[in-house]
Amino acid sequence: MSLPALLTQHIARRPQRIALLQHIAEQGSITRAAKAAGVSYKAAWDAIDELNNLASQPLVERSTGGRGGGGARLSVEGERVLRLYQRLQALQAQILEAAEESSDLDLLGRLMLRTSARNQLQGKVSGLRREGRHDCVSLALGGGLEIEALITHDSTARLELTLGTMVVALLKAGWVQLLGADDVPEPGSNCLAACIEEVLADESGSSELRLALGNGQTLCALAETDWLAQQGLKAGDEARAQFHPSFVLLGVPV
Repeated sequence: MSLPALLTQHIARRPQRIALLQHIAEQGSITRAAKAAGVSYKAAWDAIDELNNLASQPLVERSTGGRGGGGARLSVEGERVLRLYQRLQALQAQILEAAEESSDLDLLGRLMLRTSARNQLQGKVSGLRREGRHDCVSLALGGGLEIEALITHDSTARLELTLGTMVVALLKAGWVQLLGADDVPEPGSNCLAACIEEVLADESGSSELRLALGNGQTLCALAETDWLAQQGLKAGDEARAQFHPSFVLLGVPV
């Protein structure tokens, strides 16, 4: 199985992520790997979630709790990615030598932008239908999970979306709403069952939640700390996350 094009580009642009994978392989701990890579514990978790979401299979297998902040090791796919990166480094050196002008590299950098969206979910277009001025794009995320995105006809044509096209769904954490036990999902919204893996509260009264989906991917969501307390929601609990299809942005490899 070939590595998805978007993940390959992401790795090529973010070598520190590969360094983190290498440290995880050596240290067997998220906390120690983060320290060795020179990043915070939270940044390490965010990086792992992003890589796992973009890959067809999780690159890191982890267990929370315990000494050192929980154990972690590379999956078979993660080990394969490390080997692949060595080949990518060789190709990168060839590209740098072939660049005719320094401006060529600046142009490439502009063409491969990073995004502020915390959630990046890889999926395959499983359905396309027109809804007035927009197209409703169904995305199969794997593991039986599916979400919908609402985009313009022009966007569908520009991205050249057809059934089977691999895309990445981008979703800001603030657009993901956690539902209480008695809340009814809004009609037409995406609603996914998840397990709350971690709750990080800040001084503003807001909390950031890491939600594990049933297919191994993760979502980042925001919620008021007081509301979580009222609902009795904490790490380890089951929950539901909803977001409107119009909030889902789609991207394809270039």
